[in-house]
Amino acid sequence: MGIQYLGLSEINGPLIVLDDVDDVAYEEMVEIHLHNGEQRLGRVVQLEGKKAVVQVFEGTNGMSLTNTRTKFSGHPMELPLSKELLGRVFNGSGRPIDGLGEIYAEKKADINGHPLNPVSRVYPRNYINTGISSIDALMTLIRGQKLPIFSGSGMPHNELAVQLVKQAKISEGDGKNFGIVFAAMGVKNDVADYFRRSFEEAGVMDKVVMFINLSNDPIIERTLTPRCALTAAEYLAYEHDMHILVILTDITSYCEALREFSSSKGEIPGRKGYPGYLYSDLASLYERAGIIQDAKGSVTQIPILTMPNDDITHPIPDLTGYITEGQIVLDRGLNQMGVYPPVGILPSLSRLMKDGIGEGYTRKDHSALNNQLFASYAKVQDARSLASVIGEDELSETDKQYMAFGKLFEEHFLNQGFHVDRSIIETLDLGWALLSILPKAELDRVDDEVLKEHYDHEAALQQFRIQPKPIIKELAAAGE
Repeated sequence: MGIQYLGLSEINGPLIVLDDVDDVAYEEMVEIHLHNGEQRLGRVVQLEGKKAVVQVFEGTNGMSLTNTRTKFSGHPMELPLSKELLGRVFNGSGRPIDGLGEIYAEKKADINGHPLNPVSRVYPRNYINTGISSIDALMTLIRGQKLPIFSGSGMPHNELAVQLVKQAKISEGDGKNFGIVFAAMGVKNDVADYFRRSFEEAGVMDKVVMFINLSNDPIIERTLTPRCALTAAEYLAYEHDMHILVILTDITSYCEALREFSSSKGEIPGRKGYPGYLYSDLASLYERAGIIQDAKGSVTQIPILTMPNDDITHPIPDLTGYITEGQIVLDRGLNQMGVYPPVGILPSLSRLMKDGIGEGYTRKDHSALNNQLFASYAKVQDARSLASVIGEDELSETDKQYMAFGKLFEEHFLNQGFHVDRSIIETLDLGWALLSILPKAELDRVDDEVLKEHYDHEAALQQFRIQPKPIIKELAAAGE
């Protein structure tokens, strides 16, 4: 039996302080026994000589300075692991809340994970098909990548998260070795019920592991939730050869919990009150994505964060952008127009997609289509800016063509709907059909050979029911 310490030297909010403790480690788990027989859990968050500061998961209400007994476990927080994790629902600290009992654990693992040797990392290749055209074609999610979604208050990021869970699949095989770890932090009860109900109704719950931390749960639990989720993901990926997609929502709630936690410890605040170690703390989460040598599985991350006041320079999206390999930015203007999912094309990118698309992965024309769609949509924004100054009637015929292309691109390509699941071939074909609205001479990012195979102006006009004007026919002919 381990040593128990009787009494506390200080209680400060969710923190308790003990003096004269020996052989205690940072992040060690603590059992706290109250005078009425209640037991609570805590974690060592600060050490100063023989003084230990412990954060109590359930809070310090009802605790006494004199007759509280504390026992240090000698190990950090560990998560019980088994293949039985799939299909189960846990709270933020990894305890089952679905009424199906405890997990029969094959092993237990430290939720902080183990550092990956950079030399053992394998460069991510091959893609994960999300079924969402704007993501699959223009900012393709690569296996082993970390690709965050930057959203804002009131935007449909929860719906997008559900759609990703329902539709995501790996490119080859029947997907039996593909799974999803979903962690929700600081969500309300109705949002948690929406996630769970949606997965069950879609019939995908058997491949999902859920961790749910509610907004009224302790903040310390919120800081543990993503670590529990990533520990489960690493176990399934590296010990059961599964390709795991980890969706973390909302990282902003996690960072705010971290700020509150840092403030309660009396630490000096950094930018906007967040702790100075926010960058390294986020990196300790995001860098747990990847593929390692001699492992058949992979861990891919989609962290979702809401930007306060839609400010992409806020510390949370700013630091996240430094660590991750691109971002998917949701556009409020598109959302107000009724476009779903409202993915803003120009500020979004996937830095790893160039090596995970093309022949052998998606289709050989994918890269050319991606470049041309980005370039053409950028010209749409230029045409719209000009039209706002001189009026649309004064635009050149080419600019009017771009205006028409932009409207159809948003209506048919970006605006997909919640229940539509497009294959990568359908997405690429739709992209070429939209580009074929423009004169061939305007498609200057594509080789002639690829254009010859995919460009069909007359078919595009017919598909989108556009009545060609004589001048447009002349432009198309000139382009040929």
